[in-house]
Amino acid sequence: MYLHWLKKLTKIKGVQNTSLQVGVTLLILATALFFMSFSNVQTKTYDVEQFEKAEETILSPITIEDKAKTDEKRSQAFQSVEDIHTVSTEVITKRINYINDIFNAVSAIESKEKNSKVEQKAEQLTNMLSDDITSNLNQKVFTKLLASTPQERKLAEELITKEVNEILKDGVKAGEVKEAKSKVQKQLNFTSFNSDLREAIHSIASFAIIESSFLNLSKTNQAKTQAANEVEPVMIRQGQVLVFQGERITSDIYNRLKLVGLLDSKNNLYPYIGLVLFIVLAMGVIAYEIRHLHKSGRLNPGNLLAIGVISMLAFLFMEIGSFLQDTWDKLYFAVPLATCAFLLKILIQERIAIILSVIYAVFATIFFNQQIPGTLNVEAGLFLLFSQISAIMLLNNRRDRMYLLKSGLGVTVINVVLVIVFTCLSYEPLSFSAILVLMLFAVQSAFLSSVLTLGLLPFFEAGLGILSDTKLLTLANPNHPLLRKILTETPGTYHHSIMVANLSESACEAIGANGLLARVGSYYHDLGKTYKPHYFIENQMGIKNPHDMIEPEQSAEIIIEHPYLGAETLRKHKMPQEIVDIAEQHHGTTLLKYFYHKASEANPSISEHQFRYPGPKPQTKEAAIISICDSVEAAVRSLKQPTTEDIEEIVRSIITDRLLDGQLSSSPLTMRELDQVQIAICETLQGIFHSRIQYPESKQTIKEAT
Repeated sequence: MYLHWLKKLTKIKGVQNTSLQVGVTLLILATALFFMSFSNVQTKTYDVEQFEKAEETILSPITIEDKAKTDEKRSQAFQSVEDIHTVSTEVITKRINYINDIFNAVSAIESKEKNSKVEQKAEQLTNMLSDDITSNLNQKVFTKLLASTPQERKLAEELITKEVNEILKDGVKAGEVKEAKSKVQKQLNFTSFNSDLREAIHSIASFAIIESSFLNLSKTNQAKTQAANEVEPVMIRQGQVLVFQGERITSDIYNRLKLVGLLDSKNNLYPYIGLVLFIVLAMGVIAYEIRHLHKSGRLNPGNLLAIGVISMLAFLFMEIGSFLQDTWDKLYFAVPLATCAFLLKILIQERIAIILSVIYAVFATIFFNQQIPGTLNVEAGLFLLFSQISAIMLLNNRRDRMYLLKSGLGVTVINVVLVIVFTCLSYEPLSFSAILVLMLFAVQSAFLSSVLTLGLLPFFEAGLGILSDTKLLTLANPNHPLLRKILTETPGTYHHSIMVANLSESACEAIGANGLLARVGSYYHDLGKTYKPHYFIENQMGIKNPHDMIEPEQSAEIIIEHPYLGAETLRKHKMPQEIVDIAEQHHGTTLLKYFYHKASEANPSISEHQFRYPGPKPQTKEAAIISICDSVEAAVRSLKQPTTEDIEEIVRSIITDRLLDGQLSSSPLTMRELDQVQIAICETLQGIFHSRIQYPESKQTIKEAT
């Protein structure tokens, strides 16, 4: 019904518009694909409130940075870095110099003022030293130093210098000065000096201890900034659980839900735009392959519709699997997508089966993404791709239905191996029972693919009018009623058809055309001769030629009507359109030269048009090759002892005549293919006539038979 509508829709001024056919089919397919897969890219939104319990587990649809959490962690890292202090060597040197100045000054006073009193010496010492020293140390300290022996002073100086230097080098911060002074005094308590000198030493050491470690703002800020920058951004990963079912929605969880857009009621258009562009790209690839089919002469409404229906079936399989995967994990292992690969190779050709298998596998990554927008299930895509490709490669014999089951067994092995491969590559630990279930899924996928293919083939062959190899083999059965009719009523025509079939099949296979279609079409191409068999020379065995008793115009009328009588009979028997077309087109608009010349002898003004077949000219490679082989076989049969040169000359002259007469202008045959056809026909004829080929000196006269 749809096929009939499609044909009617695409006829404009009597010419079938293939582009419109393709456009309508791809538009329907693209629309269906969009509505099937949009839920897998759609971002679902939720109406939730803070502090209530989540009704379901919610996953993040996107990968996004939680900037608030990142800033919080960076702030913590910034604050955690302690201030960096730098020990000032200038301060240490200055304080040590102060100590040295004190003891040097004492030694100088002692040497100059030996007879002076201690108080006088102390007073002079105060005048000699810097204000920084004298303002912090009173004269009693100096008096006690002056009262000590030079040896005691030297030992005291070394001891103070050592202890102060060590403490200052360790770094004394502003808040640690008091503690440092206490520490140095404890270190100096274990000396053997008298109490006065020890007290003086404590005072000098306490004076020397000041802040020696100062805050380095530059280095501190640099370290804090570096620590903050080293903090990795806090990311919410795609597919990450944001809240479990029954979990309380805290403010933190609520903010995360808001961040990933799950609380925004406005739909995000970007995923839909991406999906549409993806579908357009896929449809473009399919359109290119359909164009390739059209250029090779293998495109018809049935094949086009088959591509659409099989593609719809593939997407439907994946949609069902996607819907059920919530119940069964990794259910894509059970999807019988290889069915579509089998059907495409059997009904159309291997090339388009491979291309469409890749497209189906790519979309499988979307269908089986567990409805997490933005994610692609690569495992599902790879499994279904290898499953389909293996089905195409293993189906070597498309004409044997039992071979389909054998191919199914091969796909079973491949599927199971793929399950083992993905299991080994996965980090997810699986029990033996879980792995066994996945293997059963894989076996089920291959089994269903074989069974569904066997079940759907008759629908495509009969319902869509697709001529498969299996159907052609059925039509080639000699017990077919129409072939029995040709054999019993026109045995000469039957033998002629067999010869034409052999020539046509070899020629078609030489250029990659459908050899089986050419063979079966040749069987039926002269069915119209059964209406008046004795008017055709191959059936005139032991009788007088009836054309000798009628006018050339009458003879031409009888001869010319046989393609159309045959085509009409084939239509009545509901034969495939390809077979009908071959019967109707195999003579094109050629001229019945014998009867035309015979009539023109009596009436020179007679119209040539009256002796031409009305056409149409051959439209396909197979019909054009049968047209050539039909004339070649009749011409060669008219020779008593054809030589190799005779055969080559006949084939060359007939092909040249067809070209010059424009009979091949409507077929997609190229000049290169015609050369290959010529070689294949000559080789086949030489194989047939090799046992009785002779090489006479003179060429035989060739009379073209009708």
